[in-house]
Amino acid sequence: MEIEKFKEKLSRYKEQDIVFTSHAEIRALHRDINLDEVKQNILNPEKLIKVIDDENRGRYGCYFAKSKVHCHKYVLVLSSKVIIVTVININRDWQRMLK
Repeated sequence: MEIEKFKEKLSRYKEQDIVFTSHAEIRALHRDINLDEVKQNILNPEKLIKVIDDENRGRYGCYFAKSKVHCHKYVLVLSSKVIIVTVININRDWQRMLK
């Protein structure tokens, strides 16, 4: 999916529309990812660098750059809410990984 179109989709949601699954909350705690930072990345997706659309499951793999060697991946389901299925820290050369 084109990033700009996906950013436009995300712009329709407000903070109260963002819902974390219990799995995502546990993973964020375990992986030391701040849930407020996750919300801010979704509400202001200027750091969004890649979206992988899994049409069969209705999920989107979203990569948000933090630095050249660190990014976050969020798996999202978009409906009337933004459902965050899981959050992942990637601490390696993610740029090569995405190519």
